[in-house]
Order: sequence, then structure tokens, then C-alpha cells
Amino acid sequence: MHETNLRRVKGVGYIISNFPIIKSYIISKIFYKIYILKNEPKRKELDMMNGECKKFRYKPKISIIMPVWNTEEKWLRMAIESVFSQVYDNWELCITDGGSTMPHVKKILKEYAKKDKRIKVKFLPENKGIAGNSNEALKLATGEFVVLLDHDDELALFALYEVVKVLNESRDIDFIYSDEDKIDEKGKRKDPFFKPDWCPHMFLSCNYPIHITVIRKSLIDKVGGFREGYDGSQDYDLFLRVTELIDENRIAHIPKILYHWRTIPSSAAYSNEAKPYAYVAAKKALKDAMKRRSIEIEDIVDGLWRGSYRIKYRIKGTPKVSIIIPTKDNVNSLKTCIESILEKTDYKNYEIVIVDNQSEEKKTFKYYDKIKNSSQIKILEYNMPFNFSAINNYAVSQVDSEYILLLNNDTEVISEEWLTAMLEHAEREEVGAVGAKLLFPNGKIQHCGIILGLGRHRVAGHPYYKYPDHNGYFGVVNEIRNYSAVTAACMMLRKAVFEEVGGFDENLSVAFNDVDLCLRIREKGYLIVYTPYAKLYRHESLSRGYEDNPEKQTRFLKEVGYIREKWGRVIDKGDPCYNPNLTLEKEDFSIKL
Repeated sequence: MHETNLRRVKGVGYIISNFPIIKSYIISKIFYKIYILKNEPKRKELDMMNGECKKFRYKPKISIIMPVWNTEEKWLRMAIESVFSQVYDNWELCITDGGSTMPHVKKILKEYAKKDKRIKVKFLPENKGIAGNSNEALKLATGEFVVLLDHDDELALFALYEVVKVLNESRDIDFIYSDEDKIDEKGKRKDPFFKPDWCPHMFLSCNYPIHITVIRKSLIDKVGGFREGYDGSQDYDLFLRVTELIDENRIAHIPKILYHWRTIPSSAAYSNEAKPYAYVAAKKALKDAMKRRSIEIEDIVDGLWRGSYRIKYRIKGTPKVSIIIPTKDNVNSLKTCIESILEKTDYKNYEIVIVDNQSEEKKTFKYYDKIKNSSQIKILEYNMPFNFSAINNYAVSQVDSEYILLLNNDTEVISEEWLTAMLEHAEREEVGAVGAKLLFPNGKIQHCGIILGLGRHRVAGHPYYKYPDHNGYFGVVNEIRNYSAVTAACMMLRKAVFEEVGGFDENLSVAFNDVDLCLRIREKGYLIVYTPYAKLYRHESLSRGYEDNPEKQTRFLKEVGYIREKWGRVIDKGDPCYNPNLTLEKEDFSIKL
């Protein structure tokens, strides 16, 4: 569960095999009720917010755009009342009716327009579609910022207060989005979507900022408003064009539920199949964006879950990739790894660089003798005590490829496109490192990204570790997205980036060296990308657990102390690719209480 579409539970076998997911989903429903009680303002607090609004030094007018067409009376009234009851009062509600045939619509709109001069209504002789109707509403807008509101949804009563509070803290902000949830026909709230801060690759995979979104009106005017021919994804198309014009530091995320998306049969909140044309429009908008940005692509296709997309970038030329595999004996695992690469990899310009770290077993050297004459395999010797960081630093210094792929010897390739799927992102200038999806042989998740602060040592951890493979929280497991770090068990990066940051920190001989490397890459302004299309098995023991002897435990705790001292302030600030309302106690994206 915790998926964009919750699959129906069918049979005892399904329940048993997916028990951790089902349990997490049930707990999340209970926790969300508690979260609302603990975190959302009561009447007294709303009154205090109202008083604070009067003291704001900056009080911009917010224009709320709401196209209407044949809306059911109670939903239309609730949508308008959610604006009418806002704590912050410098707003205007710009409504266009696209030629509704239901007589109550015009009656209600006239009633509210008469009730409050901040409510502007325009009646169109015919329905111009969602984009055309929205543009007509934009013509009524006189505010500095625009908020988009669907005619059957609701704003939290403190939504505009939170928006203007952010604008008072930084007047340079051009684009704001918040967390959201769904609200059913009985008014029950569910499925909270606690989002990350700005993640550009996740944004290209799905329209995750969608609600509530606040945009500086001058930017909307500059890009020409909504475009016809993109109905269903007209907001996604607008967001793509607007965010191209601004720096990422002018985009803000409010980690609070400010928007309630109504789940009725006609809404995409109810079913992903309510507006199938929206997915066609989204891919069209993404193709346009790539063309505007002069980015060459092979295609844009549907992603691994409905409502997600995959941009397949065109690889420039055929650059050489050095696949670096440190190893010591354990030849059966190494052989499985090597053979899977040779047999399954669709990208051909690579070399395998085996870095032997003081192997002793005869069968290891017998295997080396068998493969050493291969034109695609190189064997290096590293005759020093084990230090993962030092071994890889040495290996990188010995290769001349433009790209390096760090790979554990206990991995096995699943997807033929694994190398291509990583290289298409590693080639991008803004990308510093790319990680893969790793599964245990039993199909459970080993790695799908790394979250800072996750786990008992509050350094970093793997979400959904040992959980059944599934889409995850709003699709996180099966979408191309940004993380603060990815595992070096399978990581690709440009050699120039590796050298720019000074390679691995050799003070971290075993643990967290990949986290440290990724944080230094991010510090240089690069992004870390995770792709589920590079898929491998990881034959790490499922029962390995924590360090299993006093010597290892001492070393591990020393490395915990080292990285906490080095990066503690960054880790404790919170992972920008994760939401502060989600727990760091467990790996399941459940709500923090």
C-alpha cells in the first residue's frame, strides 16, 4: 500500500507477503488523525494567526483562480467558503463559469459575488475547456500572486496565511507549493502527501507540486498563461514553463497540508482513470519542455505507475564506462556479478576493473587466470588492509574512462538497460551521481535511495529496507527522483566530478563513505539522481544486521562519530529530499508524531 493506487487485497497469500506494507498503511491512517489533532490550528490559534496577519509588513494580494463548470452545489459552496473563511484577508477569488447548464451554478456565483466584492465572476457563453476557462479567470486577476483552486476542492483555512508568512520571510520567492491530502464526500480526510523540497528530477517524473501552488502573476503573464491542447495537465505544462525562468532558490515548499483534494468519481483524486487524456497531455508538455531546454531525448513514455513519466535522454556518443569492483576471494559471488554484466548489459562500451584486495584462495586466482585475457576485463592489485574508500580511490586513479561505475562484488544485473539507464543521467551537467534500484534475491528492497537522519544512529538509512518491492509512498520506489545520497554498491558518476570533490574520504573505511561523497557532490551544486530502471540483485545476507563483533562495532561507532562531527549540522537540518512530517524512526515513510 502507500501507493498512488492501492491495490485490492486478494487472498491470504497477498496479505502475508505484503504484511509490512499493509501494516504501514493501516498505521498511517491512524497516525494521520493524530497528526491533524496535534498539528493543525484550533479556533483560538486561527484568531492569533489573524492578528499576526495584520502585523505583516508585506501584505500582497493573492488572486485565487477557479474555473467552474456544472459543479455540484455543495462542493461549489464548500470551495468558495474555504476561500471566504481564510485567516489572511487580502485575496480575490476570480471565477469563470464555462457556460454551465445547471441553473444552480449561476445562482450561487451571483449570490457570493453580491456578498463580497473580493469575489469576481465572469460568465462565458460557452465552455472553453479548463485551459481557456482558467485564462479567462486570469484576466480578472489583479494580485501579485496567483493560487489555483479546483471548483470542488478546499483550501485549509490558514493556507494563505502560511503563504504570505513565507513571502514575508523572503520576498524573492516566485513559486510556492505545499503538502496536500484528499477529502471524501463525507468530509473525511485521508492520504496525506508530505512532499520533498524542490526535486527537479522528481518533478520531471510526476507533477508532485500540484496542490497548493502559488505563482508570481508576472511570470504567468510572461509565459502566456495556460495553453490550450493540454487539458488535464494544463497546470503541469504551466509549472514547467514558469520554473524554467527562475532559480531553484526562488522556489519554496511549505511542509504543511494546505489543500484538500476532493475524491468524487469525476476527480483524478478518486481514480487515476478519471481523466486518461491528462497523461497524454502531460507527455506532450514534457516533450515541449525538453525542446525548449535544447535537451535531446529518445522518447517520453509512461512511468512504472499511472501518472508518472520517464524521459529517456539521448546519450551523447558512446563514452567509455569503467565498472570498478573491489573484491577479496568470495569468487562465486564475483563470478555471478561478472557474468551477469557480460551477458545482460545492452551498452557495450565498458570495461570491468576488478580490484583484488589481498585474496588468498586458489580458486580466486584460478578464476582470474580464466578471465584476464578478456579485452573487457582488467585486474588491479591493492595490497593494503581493507579500506573501501582507499581501494576505490586507487582504482579510479588507474582508469582513463570519462565515467566510472562503482559496483559491489555481491551484485547481479537484472535489467539489460541498467548501464544505459544510469549513463543517460550521469551525462547531464547538473547531475553529480546516479544510483540504482537494488533488490535482495527474494525480491525485497535493499536500496532505492538514501535518506539523511534515517535510522537509530541518525546518520542515514535506506527507505523500505527489506520491504516487498512495490511503488512505495506516492510512487517513490518506482520513479526517477532526487535523493541526498545513493549507495556506492552501484553508483555512476563522471570521473571529473569524483576528482573535483577529492574522491572518497579514507577516514570512512567501511560505513557512510558513499553518504559523505554524495554530500560533498551536493555541496558543489550537483544533484543526486536515483533511477529504478537500473535494477540489480544484491546478494547481501538478509540476516547480517548490525556489526557482529566488538572490533567491528568499535570501528562502526567511530565512523558514526566522524561523519556526525563532519556533517551533523547538515543532517540535523533535515533532508531536503524528505519531508519533516515523516518519521526517521522507520523506513516506511510513515508520519512522525
